[in-house]
Amino acid sequence: MSDRTHVVVIGGTSGIGRHFARSCAQRGDDVIITGRSEERTKSVAHEIGGRTRGLALELAEPERIAAALAEVGRVDQLVLAALDRDHNTVREYRPADAIRLLTVKLTGYTEVLHALAPRMTDDSAAVLIGGLASHRPYPGSTSVTTANGGIGALVRTLAVELSPIRVSALHPSIVSDTPFWSDKPAAREAAAAGALTGRPVTMGDCTHAIRFLLENRAVNGVNLNIDGGEVLI
Repeated sequence: MSDRTHVVVIGGTSGIGRHFARSCAQRGDDVIITGRSEERTKSVAHEIGGRTRGLALELAEPERIAAALAEVGRVDQLVLAALDRDHNTVREYRPADAIRLLTVKLTGYTEVLHALAPRMTDDSAAVLIGGLASHRPYPGSTSVTTANGGIGALVRTLAVELSPIRVSALHPSIVSDTPFWSDKPAAREAAAAGALTGRPVTMGDCTHAIRFLLENRAVNGVNLNIDGGEVLI
């Protein structure tokens, strides 16, 4: 059996997931990334390079997840970073959009772990990506806040049920250099002003935090905020 670390990143074609996948590839790990489009996912895997390959996966269709992951072998580290953005208010509620987001983040994430748990060992670990909206709701975040709050609760039951596999979650505030936020200077400046550190969170910060959650064997069932101290203000 290979001594290389076997990493799976669900939602590894952009943002935090892609940044973390690239860091793993640069270390020589075996990396699988997933995305909705087979063509794009394989293209991104090629761009990341190293021992990276791509699989198409649609988390909004949980009944198809197990089949999509059938060729995945051993899993040492699992990161669930896929997201579905939804600006949805109670007064102008769009149930279909809410259902899709909650399916992706809660049912989809759980089904991935259901499918891959038999391929994980006692030393394996998983990290789910939530978000600070669970603690800091804003107008239009009804579905996002609900989903990220659900992630916070989900990791606790996953840690209990999947023991000794470790499961934790990372909850970033605005991540300034992701594709979504990088062209929104006002939001980036507000994030920096709202943090005690005086700087916004970056993808590098998130990758470092994910690695800590995955590799520190005393960390389990943890919800880690990464916000520069924003929640204290």
